[in-house]
Amino acid sequence: MSQKKKVSAVITAHKEIAPAIFDMQIQTELAKEAKAGQFIALYPKNESTLLPRPISICEIDEKREKLRIVYRIAGKGTREFSTYKEGEAVSVLGILGNGFPIEAGKEKKIFLMGGGIGIPPMLELAKELSGGAEKAGNGKTGVNIILGYRDAQLFLKEDLERYGNVYVATEDGSIGTKGNVMDVLRENGLQADVIFACGPMPMLRAVKNYAKEQEIPAYISLEERMACGVGACLGCVCKTKNVDRHSHVNNARICTDGPVFEADEVEI
Repeated sequence: MSQKKKVSAVITAHKEIAPAIFDMQIQTELAKEAKAGQFIALYPKNESTLLPRPISICEIDEKREKLRIVYRIAGKGTREFSTYKEGEAVSVLGILGNGFPIEAGKEKKIFLMGGGIGIPPMLELAKELSGGAEKAGNGKTGVNIILGYRDAQLFLKEDLERYGNVYVATEDGSIGTKGNVMDVLRENGLQADVIFACGPMPMLRAVKNYAKEQEIPAYISLEERMACGVGACLGCVCKTKNVDRHSHVNNARICTDGPVFEADEVEI
């Protein structure tokens, strides 16, 4: 894993793409090291909010040294980020965490399952699993992308359609399947050899149980509030089957040992 470092980056684009959901692109050398499923920590400029905010990487442009992040306003820090303009400099800590194991999905039928703000990391993952090739509309891709939204604000849906067959669930039933991502599987009779997922904990529990029933591997990215982002504070631990080398108990630090885990390794 590459050494974490704090760098100055420049915002090249920034816009609101759904209510309280923002899409930011930044120019940074960190793009050369990033992989799908990893994240960065963005520092607020307001001195009253000292800790950086972890945000998953949505898309990577290694050649042009750009990272794309999509985040939801959840508190003071992210609210401040939403006011930033193109051309502004921001401090970034990265690259953080481990990514999705791309090799586990090679030559297999895949479910990419994203719920809410767990949808953004699915974009780079879909791109890497498809070899960067846009396969929309040909019906031959082995990647089925199942997305769960609250309502008809389907952020990133069109981006993801370039790399796989997209199915949508909405809680209010306004578009697609009424319900959640698991309802999509049942309604469409979908099957897979491996699952990659990111979303709220109830969704990840359901994915873990489904994968166990189907006897297929699942890799899940855990969403968790983090403080330091580098494993020092133990503020984002989860229970695991194995003993952690750092704390010597059955837990793992989501920020460094994760955020991606094999589902049967963690208790959620």
